[in-house]
Amino acid sequence: MEAAAEPGNLAGVRHIILVLSGKGGVGKSTISTELALALRHAGKKVGILDVDLCGPSIPRMLRVQGKAVHQCDSGWVPVFVDQEQSISLMSVGFLLEKPDEAVVWRGPKKNALIKQFVSDVAWGQLDYLVVDTPPGTSDEHMAVVDALRPYSPLGALVVTTPQAVSVGDVRRELTFCKKVGLRVIGVVENMSGFVCPHCEECTNIFSRGGGEELARHAGVPFLGSVPLDPELTRSLEEGRDFIQGFPESPAFPALSCIAQKILNEAPVGLS
Repeated sequence: MEAAAEPGNLAGVRHIILVLSGKGGVGKSTISTELALALRHAGKKVGILDVDLCGPSIPRMLRVQGKAVHQCDSGWVPVFVDQEQSISLMSVGFLLEKPDEAVVWRGPKKNALIKQFVSDVAWGQLDYLVVDTPPGTSDEHMAVVDALRPYSPLGALVVTTPQAVSVGDVRRELTFCKKVGLRVIGVVENMSGFVCPHCEECTNIFSRGGGEELARHAGVPFLGSVPLDPELTRSLEEGRDFIQGFPESPAFPALSCIAQKILNEAPVGLS
């Protein structure tokens, strides 16, 4: 029987949220980044733990690629995204010698790094820690869930896109959550239609409603649909704050609503 984990570097973290999907390319890192920004604008102090070891894209999305990770007495110091130090980030992207370097590791080495990320990053005081995970339901996911279990995560936010192929894969992620005892906060449907910036007509490029139907069948909350938006894509590529810069975007109310639902999940007195 495993011993209970010492609070350590996660002692000051109030709420932990895992962002999951059984499918690659659905925008987990986008949702993780925008959720963190929205929570920051709600006055919260947020950390992002990027455990997508083979595709660490969040450093670029937050314009901190190439930054160095320093050591302190408690372990690694995460990279601060803003001067106010209201968003901090830890990613394997900071540990690579070259940005194009491939992470060619077998499972045990990946699992060891995930455990080290959980135990050895000096987060300090955080309201929320958002954990961006790789796609699938494999070793890395088990390592993340097992490492975080002693700290009682708030739950998982599951991301899908509307089309049936994606929904089918994401359904397996919901099964994974059930098997490992991880509470599902809700489902987010990303890339849900494209709103024309000229006429405001919405075109459902990838079908529609798959995420909402998935949530209904699984008996979990549906948190909202985030439409495709060129400004959101441009903001992520340029490392700009979309939440602050584009309040008129059709994606803004969807992302803000998802963040508010996450805030509402926090136990009374701990938000």
